[in-house]
Amino acid sequence: MNTTLEMLIHIFERAALLLISLFFMIRIPRFKESLQKDRHSPTERAIITLVFCLFAIFGTYSGINVEGSLVNVRIVAVVSGGILFGPWVGIITGIVSGVHRYLIDIGGITSIPCLITSIIAGIVSGYINRRVKRSLRWIYGIAAGMLSEMLTMILILAMANPFELGLDIVSKIAFPMIIGEVNIGLIVLLVMSVEGEKEMIAARQAKLALDIANKTLPYFRSINSDSLKKICSVIKNEIKADAVAITDTHNVLAYVGFGEERYKIGQEIISDLTKEVIHSGKFIIRNKVEDHHTPQIHSLLIVPFEEHGEVTGTLKIYYRKAYKMTFSLQTMAIGLSQIISTLMEVSRIEKIREAANRAELKALQTKINPHFLFNALNAIASTTRRNPDKARELIINLSGYMRYNLEVSDELIDIHKELEQVRDYVQIEMARFGNRLMVQYDIDEVNVNIPSLLIQPLVENAIIHGILKEKGPGVVTISVKDLGSKVRISVKDTGDGIKEEVIQQLQQDDVPANKIGLYNVHQRVKLIYGHGLVIHRLSPGTEVFFDIEKENP
Repeated sequence: MNTTLEMLIHIFERAALLLISLFFMIRIPRFKESLQKDRHSPTERAIITLVFCLFAIFGTYSGINVEGSLVNVRIVAVVSGGILFGPWVGIITGIVSGVHRYLIDIGGITSIPCLITSIIAGIVSGYINRRVKRSLRWIYGIAAGMLSEMLTMILILAMANPFELGLDIVSKIAFPMIIGEVNIGLIVLLVMSVEGEKEMIAARQAKLALDIANKTLPYFRSINSDSLKKICSVIKNEIKADAVAITDTHNVLAYVGFGEERYKIGQEIISDLTKEVIHSGKFIIRNKVEDHHTPQIHSLLIVPFEEHGEVTGTLKIYYRKAYKMTFSLQTMAIGLSQIISTLMEVSRIEKIREAANRAELKALQTKINPHFLFNALNAIASTTRRNPDKARELIINLSGYMRYNLEVSDELIDIHKELEQVRDYVQIEMARFGNRLMVQYDIDEVNVNIPSLLIQPLVENAIIHGILKEKGPGVVTISVKDLGSKVRISVKDTGDGIKEEVIQQLQQDDVPANKIGLYNVHQRVKLIYGHGLVIHRLSPGTEVFFDIEKENP
């Protein structure tokens, strides 16, 4: 005859067998990966359900017979499955194990109560999976199991005929059956510990993706076939793949690794799987490829690149061994594809911005104010009669000014060359305005390079919006001062003086149309040197300056 202690030990022994079985099963990589997923495919869910159905049936068969009842761990398997993997696993396991328990003891005193409580346990465990915080599920699981066994005891008492037999059974099995549900907590904690490893894996894969992104970052500054090939090489080496490829939506852009000789850069995409990824925007993983056009390839992963919700290309990873596409590798590749998508988009935007900057600079260089040219020619014409030598000098000044505007590039130039263009401009303006304009130079001997057309617009602004706003003569002072580690370039005038609201508008990028030249220089200086123009109101006039490090950026 079995004592209460013996039955309790028996239940914990059977639960220990379930725990040991689960422990060895989660050492199997593919089963472990399925446990770590937030969502399972129908096939994976079916396999998990089958496993827990077998556990529940094993619990029934391994039970101890007590007066026609079985002291077993069936409810432990049902509740554990439902809590860990959701309602479908819990409910199906409950139905299958409950029906099985009924069929092996049709007409038995406990068969119907066990059928009912098995199904209810499956439903309740599924509810816990959906509604209870993950960290508390093991406690709720123990409570659900105990309540299910209590319900079983109540139903046995209610349905037993004679009642005395039911009371005798309940008095013997109730305590070990109810206390035995503690094993639910142990099973849930065991499997959840495996799920917890998912965060560590995700962290490692995120670090790997960031390391790859960091190593490939220099190649995104100029995207071409060579840089994309280097990016593929970095990815291949870091994840130990046999081959890596990058495509756009129509053509292969780069391919590195096994089978490289089969691919020509720029050839049209022939893979139906790649076309499917581009069309659907969803990644595809194949762990046992039999019909790949490179026969030695048996595992592949294709992940889309997306920009603004549209697929712009794919990242393709190949292995020659089957079943190399693990869940962790898949997670890393998806994260990496998102990073690469962002880097490619930033690179494209940067190229567009650089092209726009070059176009803007070129427009600024080639744009000669027609009024300035007309007035310059008039000044030369009027000077020709009374001072031919001066007119000749002005023609040379105008020629130099125009040649500079047309020939300079967007590269940095020597500051003295920039000052030559400023002097040409100033000579023409002084010929136009005569005694109203005086220009002074305070230039230290420095050796630095600056972007073209930074100083002349400031001088022009000082003359047009400063000196000429006043009736009397005015002075413009152009200075280049050596301050040790940096050089200060300033333009100062004795004119009307800039308004405070214009200074504020400049800082807030809200500039009136007649100050667009000043704003243009401010933006270029800020972009290149990290800080824009400094503007001070003087008494009288205005000073505008900016500092540059002697080591040019």
